[in-house]
Amino acid sequence: MNEAYKQMSKYPKYVYPEKISVKDRKWPDRILKKAPIWCSVDLRDGNQALPIPMNPEEKLNYFKLLLKVGFKEIEVGFPSASQDDFIFVRKLIEEDLIPEDVRISVLTQAREPLIAKTVEALKGVKKAILHLYVATSDLHGKLVFKKSRKEVCDMAVDGTEIVKRYIADNGMCDNIAYEFSAEEFTDSDIDFAIEVCSAVKKSWGECRKEDFIVNLPATVERRPPYQYADMIEYFISKYPYPDQTLVSIHAHNDQGCAVAASEMALLAGAERVEGTLFGHGERTGNVDLITLSMNLHSRGIETELDFSDINNIIRVVEEASRIPVHERHPYAGNLVFTAFSGSHQDAIMKGIAARDQAAEHFGQTWKVPYLHIDPSDVGREYERLIRINSQSGKGGAAYILEHDFGYLTPKGMHPEIGYMVQRIAESKGLEVDSHELLEAFKKEFLNVIGPFKIMKFERLPSDDQNIVKVHMIFKAFDKEYDISGTGNGPISAAVKAFKTVDKVFGFVLDDFIEQSLGHSADAKAIAYVAVKRTSDNRRFYGAGEHVNIDKAAVYAVVAALNRAAAL
Repeated sequence: MNEAYKQMSKYPKYVYPEKISVKDRKWPDRILKKAPIWCSVDLRDGNQALPIPMNPEEKLNYFKLLLKVGFKEIEVGFPSASQDDFIFVRKLIEEDLIPEDVRISVLTQAREPLIAKTVEALKGVKKAILHLYVATSDLHGKLVFKKSRKEVCDMAVDGTEIVKRYIADNGMCDNIAYEFSAEEFTDSDIDFAIEVCSAVKKSWGECRKEDFIVNLPATVERRPPYQYADMIEYFISKYPYPDQTLVSIHAHNDQGCAVAASEMALLAGAERVEGTLFGHGERTGNVDLITLSMNLHSRGIETELDFSDINNIIRVVEEASRIPVHERHPYAGNLVFTAFSGSHQDAIMKGIAARDQAAEHFGQTWKVPYLHIDPSDVGREYERLIRINSQSGKGGAAYILEHDFGYLTPKGMHPEIGYMVQRIAESKGLEVDSHELLEAFKKEFLNVIGPFKIMKFERLPSDDQNIVKVHMIFKAFDKEYDISGTGNGPISAAVKAFKTVDKVFGFVLDDFIEQSLGHSADAKAIAYVAVKRTSDNRRFYGAGEHVNIDKAAVYAVVAALNRAAAL
């Protein structure tokens, strides 16, 4: 074992982050009442971490998408580090592609040649943010920069002075706001980070609040989310220029807590959030602004971001990033507004049907079991929420048959529908889509092939209006029978006629429901009938469909008999 390893082995590999000493901590008791200022960094931080960076056309399409969503601050590139970014920034400015109410932002390091190139990229811009960053952590200062804390602070102040000089020399003081990022803020000594940010603000001078931004990033997520909030609250309580500074956050997702950390940091007083759509960015990415903003939306906060066309947003982002959106993304995933579990399916159905009652009880118009928001808020539909597989219950299939195709099946029929779906799903090993369900339903209950078939059906005239007479040519086990029957209705008359055929087993009528499919003059009628086999009291459902309700009902009886004969 070498000496360096022996020295390291004296220490644990990981330690719990030291807590922040916040007196009279206030953020846990606060409630968010308004959304932050949103800044998209998709075109810089999100883009630079893609396996294949966006080409100029994709970047422009993405920029237009961000405008459509409603972003008023968009970081568009790192023009001093990339000629493509430089050209893109110039294109936006020279072709007047930036709306009056939107500020673009560009990033630079604190080095004079890079700052000069950055200001050159911004010439002619109406409104912009020049974003400079310096890492304030000892990890970076001592091991990467090889500098003392004083030298790190001087680097930040010197960079700020250079920015001021180049902006002034180019006559752009009224057009460009300044953002300083204390990179690795959550890895920094909090008092030193305050010292650096205060020195930078003092160097920048007096200004309006919206023209000076201090960004406090969780560049690498090592702390739990509540400690990020503690650091933000502590920073704001000690920082001497709160009335002239926008406090911004930028959370990465290394431990999967970026959304939680950002929400807590907003409670702690942060006013601005940087992030990306679907969380693209270095390593595990940035905070996902779709999830964060839709979370606030679900709590009744107006976000001023519009994700109602989520399918188009997914398409643009997937094409630009070459990275698919996860199927269980909280708001955009294919599976997030679906239910496979039978109990979930049943609860969703009942909840949607009882929304008026829920509104009265809870005082809000959307409160549905298992659905955290109304899918229509993101351009999705809840008509197809129920997905069917071998684990699904009977209710989900019945829901789709009703809401997609109009078949209002009786409750007693649902177990048989459930068994049918389970057989199909298990044989496929996959879920059953709605059209497969419809075809299976028709084959199983409507168009049932078996030993019985009606070749001809007619209702005969009757002298007594309370008596119905029917005549049928009926086939049973390949033999045709000319049969007739009377009863108080067409079904009872038909049942009596069937019972005159010796090859028909004993049965009784156990359930009967009829409905209309559609509202036009030529709409079909559908009947659902259950027959109970007298030999074992087992019940079987059948369905019949015809423009004539009498025929629909009689066909349903025959369908039920055929199902009973097969089982």
